[in-house]
Amino acid sequence: MRFTIQRDKLINGVQDVMKAISSKTVVPILTGMKMEVRKHGVTLTGSDSDISIESYIPAEDEGKVNVENIEEGTIVLQAKYFPEIVRKLPESQVDIDVDEQFNVKITSGKSEFNLNGQNADEYPLLPQVETENSFEMPIDLLKNMIKQTVFAVSTMETRPILTGVNIKLENQKLVFTATDSHRLAKREIPIPDANMTIEQVVVPGKSLNELSKILNDSEETIEISVTNNQVLFRTKHLNFLSRLLDGNYPETSRLIPDHSKTTIQIKTTPLLRSIERASLLAKEERNNVVKFTNNDDALIEISSNSPEVGNVEEQVTADKVDGENLKISFSSKYMIDALKAIEYDEVIIEFTGAMRPFIIRPIEDDSILQLILPVRTY
Repeated sequence: MRFTIQRDKLINGVQDVMKAISSKTVVPILTGMKMEVRKHGVTLTGSDSDISIESYIPAEDEGKVNVENIEEGTIVLQAKYFPEIVRKLPESQVDIDVDEQFNVKITSGKSEFNLNGQNADEYPLLPQVETENSFEMPIDLLKNMIKQTVFAVSTMETRPILTGVNIKLENQKLVFTATDSHRLAKREIPIPDANMTIEQVVVPGKSLNELSKILNDSEETIEISVTNNQVLFRTKHLNFLSRLLDGNYPETSRLIPDHSKTTIQIKTTPLLRSIERASLLAKEERNNVVKFTNNDDALIEISSNSPEVGNVEEQVTADKVDGENLKISFSSKYMIDALKAIEYDEVIIEFTGAMRPFIIRPIEDDSILQLILPVRTY
């Protein structure tokens, strides 16, 4: 096996598949990176059994030659060393030559490396996902949905199902929901061309975070396919395969209040900055608690108190306040995460009482919802 490849294309492909390779895998060969060379291009594969990533580098793309002098073959490379070698090679082209004993020679300019490879026949076959039952959506929208929900997944393995994002597609409406049982993040969008239903799948938060990092903004759409225990995200140059989490995701719709006693319309950034400042003195306290108080006027008081450190109080002006006066405490971290995820200039916060969950929405977009449970401070 041998070929010549553009170094920048190789670096990009290697960086993508490295996100699926772990040194702690129980299958030793999975600590390596599989490389398959065919006349039409080079496919790199990395997997840790939970996530598998294939990155494809076409021999020619839009009239530009990426790979040439091709003799077909496959090899498994040492992922501990190969990426660093490629990154530090001196020239824009790289020659890779593999002999029958799986010795790999990597040449660029006057630099030459020799690595021991492994037989690719020993590399496990990736699960096959049927792509007939699939739908497409814009990449930027998918990345946005991930960003607006994945932060709310649980980091505790006591309830593994909550470490993932629940994905549902019904009546041409795609819904992402994440909760750690103390907060909830939800985003929904229409998928007008989707002629299928996904009743409920739960994708690990870790998988979605990695997917979001490697998706190329220049590619417009992504195809999503689901089977019993796998989900495949596919673009022109990337296959991202993740296992699904087993178990029943809790029915979250009953958590969302259907009425409110106090409604506050307020600009996002001043509120966010105020809570960030209040949280500076709440770091030592459990949950980083801040207090939120409104009286008869439009002034909202944000405060926190730490007996060992001190206290802080400040006021933020709301644009509009309707309903009862309120005093409520909540985790500053949860509120900061929620306000950052919303990405709108103005929000509506709907309260149903001091010990009931409250919701935050952008003022002009009902498709985004953040819910937070308050903290008892007395």
